Amino acid sequence: QVQLVESGGGSVQAGGSLRLSCVISGYTYGGYCLGWFRQAPGKEREGVAHIDSDGRTTYADSVNGRFTIAKDNVNNTLYLQMNSLKPEDTAMYYCATDQPSIVSCGSSLYTYNYWGQGTQVTVSS
Repeated sequence: QVQLVESGGGSVQAGGSLRLSCVISGYTYGGYCLGWFRQAPGKEREGVAHIDSDGRTTYADSVNGRFTIAKDNVNNTLYLQMNSLKPEDTAMYYCATDQPSIVSCGSSLYTYNYWGQGTQVTVSS
């Protein structure tokens, strides 16, 4: 059974940094897509950053240059380093994974089926 557990969320002032972690267990497929998503109250969930088993990364325009996604293969942990945080980054953040497909991990046509429970990030002005 695939399980993902996020941590590292919290409250921070604008301009600050946080690092989110996502520990992945039970994933036995050879390749993967891994992604961070967020959902703010009253808004649709949006993809923030993605990484595949070849190390290719994609970012949403709103976070490009401020956030960095990385995977620790030894500890099966996914990270999201978030710098220069803005109030509009406030949301529940989720990690997700699934097998790769013919479309890229960050494509709107790609579907993740394994999700964590989320960790809250709050950025105050």
